[in-house]
Amino acid sequence: MKPQDPFFHGESDALFLDAEEVEQPSEDDLWFLPGPMEEEPDYLPPGPRAEPREAEVLDDWRKAEAGHAARLARVAGRLGALDERLKRGPEGWRHRLALIEAADLSWFAGDRIGPDRLGLWISMRLSGVQDDTAALARVGWAVRRLTGGPGPEVDLSAFLDRRDPENLADEAEPFAYRAGGWLDLTAQASELHPITCACMGFHLWSLAGLGQHGDRMEAAVTAARIAASEGKGAVFAPLAMGGAGGLRAGGPPAERLARWLDGMETACLTAMRYLDDIEAWSVRAEAEMTSLSGKTPRALRAVLTEWPLVSAPMAEALIGASRAAVQRNLAWMEARGLIREVTGQGRYRMWRITN
Repeated sequence: MKPQDPFFHGESDALFLDAEEVEQPSEDDLWFLPGPMEEEPDYLPPGPRAEPREAEVLDDWRKAEAGHAARLARVAGRLGALDERLKRGPEGWRHRLALIEAADLSWFAGDRIGPDRLGLWISMRLSGVQDDTAALARVGWAVRRLTGGPGPEVDLSAFLDRRDPENLADEAEPFAYRAGGWLDLTAQASELHPITCACMGFHLWSLAGLGQHGDRMEAAVTAARIAASEGKGAVFAPLAMGGAGGLRAGGPPAERLARWLDGMETACLTAMRYLDDIEAWSVRAEAEMTSLSGKTPRALRAVLTEWPLVSAPMAEALIGASRAAVQRNLAWMEARGLIREVTGQGRYRMWRITN
């Protein structure tokens, strides 16, 4: 039979196909081969995350501000009212609010310094055996920055006291470089409202490499000054009075800004209530103390307005009067219900105004 014969050709093809079917193994028999690459688990450690570009970060905060425009306007109005109130009020009001805000921020930062301990430390550098002097120094720094002086926009290193050779002599230049990067980013956001810019700067603080020494306190104080940078009476914008929920991190910029605005509005209202109480007490105390002669009653009334808690040695050091004159006037004011003693002790007694 010739190979060209149709029968021969068909039979050879069939035999050839049968051989292929016999020789082709099943997938179950190929147990020794590796599986597809996409099905294998990834055992490699995670690589470095790509940091968002500055333009993208700023764009996210611009969108967040646009989404909360009405709420931002309301909070800006609250801050403006507080600014106007402080502009026409005595200097002691600013100092009192700074003490309260710094004490509340210390609880947020973990130092937990009360107004009484803070007042004694700032006025007389007195501290207890169990007091953390480093924590008192940090909160004392916050009071100084919340009561006045150049803002962080001028020189952030000087604002944070990071040029002190006892603090960071070896890292002065690296810190100045990081601080410059943070300032450049906030400067690029100049079209944002100062309240929004403060919120952004607070949440980008650690990312900029500034969070090494008391970062939460420093970040909050810096943001408080930036938020009130356009004010004439208010040196800072309250952030922690009435709770520090606005300083909580987490979520996208829109959520962070929403919490920031809610917290600032609560803090501004709390500050206004403090000022209402102080002003009402000042009017009442002045009316009842008209019969007293000398400079001590008027000076003591100013000290009680400026400081949340006052002791006799503290008042003596602040107004320069004798201990006997101070104690006599404190006893007179306590007898008429203008002040009350809060420690309940025979020694180291402290007084506060009564509303």
